[in-house]
Amino acid sequence: MKNRVVSAYVLAVVLWASAFPGIRVGLESFHPLDLSLLRLLIGSLGLFVFACVKGMPFPEYKDIPIILLLGFLGFSVYHTFLSIGEMTVVAGAASLLVTTTPLFSAILSAIFLKESFGKFGWMGSIIAFIGVTFITLGTSGTFRVETGILIILIGALGESFYFVFQSSYLKKYGFLPFTTYTIWAGTLFMLIFSPGIFEAIMSATIESTLTVVYLGLFPTVVPYFAIAYVTSQQGASEATSSLYLTPVAAIIISWIWLGEVPTLLSIGGGMLTLAGVFLTNVTAKKI
Repeated sequence: MKNRVVSAYVLAVVLWASAFPGIRVGLESFHPLDLSLLRLLIGSLGLFVFACVKGMPFPEYKDIPIILLLGFLGFSVYHTFLSIGEMTVVAGAASLLVTTTPLFSAILSAIFLKESFGKFGWMGSIIAFIGVTFITLGTSGTFRVETGILIILIGALGESFYFVFQSSYLKKYGFLPFTTYTIWAGTLFMLIFSPGIFEAIMSATIESTLTVVYLGLFPTVVPYFAIAYVTSQQGASEATSSLYLTPVAAIIISWIWLGEVPTLLSIGGGMLTLAGVFLTNVTAKKI
């Protein structure tokens, strides 16, 4: 069981890390809304085949509203806002910003699930957001409100809601079915952007198209299965802690794939953000 959990962590970190430079490549040919729709649609089609082979049952009608809501927040909002944000924010910096997801998850758990937060939790929050400020400076060169950064943070908040409130449904349905349901739900909301998608595909480069297919089949689906599995075994806070290592992998992959490296100031801000998130999610829970 321990080996399976570790393997799930590693799989989630590497695949999620590869998504950040992958999005940058996809944006060379696709609009952010088209990119988000395509990767979710490709992922949903792959999951449909999987569900048919497995004979996956439908969820109970009473749970459909929450499945739709969590699918919207965890997939429609997160993927769309991340893609829009990466139009102006480099892949490495974007991955550092997404590490606020465990921080948001801890705050939401404290508010809605009455989990302990405490003074060390708030201290960690302040440190993390100081780190975000330095990432902003390293990205834009000035202490101004960077729209792309705010958009990515909103996406991270949406994903945090998804991670926090999926726990009881994972126990009820299992991590594979429930993750499948929510990905389908997120895709459903994105279909409003489907007009013109065929023309976008026809005008895209082969590299961008293949990258979007990769994003749809792998980072869009597999890490969520992996994290859902870890959540079912270890809990939400421990599961989202895998995001601590994602920026390291993302920066390395972005450097190899795109020749793109965040500034030293962004990296320093990222280290502060990680330290704050760690203090919030680990130290605060032990004191």
